[in-house]
Amino acid sequence: MEKIRIITESASDMGTPEREDVTVLPMHITFGEKEYLDGVNLSHREFYNMLIESDELPKTSLISPGTFADEFEKAEKAGEQVVVIVLSAKLSGTYQSAMVAAADYDNVTVVDSESVAVGERILVDYALRLKDQGKTAAEIAEELETAKKKVHVIALLDTLEYLKKGGRISKSVAMIGGMLSIKPVVTVEDGVVAVLGKARGSKNGNNLLVKEIQNAGGIDFSLPFWLGYTGINDALLQKYIQDSEVLWKDYTEELPICTIGATIGTHVGPNAVAERKVKSNYSAATIPVKVLNSYG
Repeated sequence: MEKIRIITESASDMGTPEREDVTVLPMHITFGEKEYLDGVNLSHREFYNMLIESDELPKTSLISPGTFADEFEKAEKAGEQVVVIVLSAKLSGTYQSAMVAAADYDNVTVVDSESVAVGERILVDYALRLKDQGKTAAEIAEELETAKKKVHVIALLDTLEYLKKGGRISKSVAMIGGMLSIKPVVTVEDGVVAVLGKARGSKNGNNLLVKEIQNAGGIDFSLPFWLGYTGINDALLQKYIQDSEVLWKDYTEELPICTIGATIGTHVGPNAVAERKVKSNYSAATIPVKVLNSYG
């Protein structure tokens, strides 16, 4: 049987891998003059404590081609075929770094997840499922290209403050939004983050989140699925789970939950709730959206 290694980066929010055939490369996070490795010497809880206390946003930086090449070299020496799954090429240069490094290796295939956070993690989980079914690396990569079109992340943000700090919205918009308790619902369409709608208050935000998922056909439970949240506690996520019971109760008894780390948390702030829904049948061009700037 073909030896296969799955490589991803910490933007997938997998944490420490539970399997030896998975490698998670840490993104770099810089607060002031101090640099950290996401998930290595900076936990998600530590990150959000620092984010809340900081007046300025940290900087996120991509993984270098050299770092990828080091892992590809190890895999080649071990006789492993490699499938690399990275966050959307439209949001980060990490995909290009992986492609540059892969050019020197015949055993490596790079997949642009066209997603972030839980959306990317789902593809990693799916790749492992396919491997366990006996698929080759080439077959896994091919199936991921199809599956990623069905993976769709939608999230409710609790605050506009971090979009303001990052220059993605104006101070006046953030101030008015804060006064009105505006909760934006954002999505990832074709690898780009865009605003789907806005609601006043968390209850209406949860309802809008549920409505968007229902309008898209619900959740495809044949694929792996995750719920994610930013911040140091999951109180708002648990409230959302109660409000969205109609989406789950007849299909699953367990909802896998993970924390969303620094790569995405830097830009959306704490207390955001994210999940994956089935790929909708509309195109981004038909929705009045504001495209957000790319991540590091």
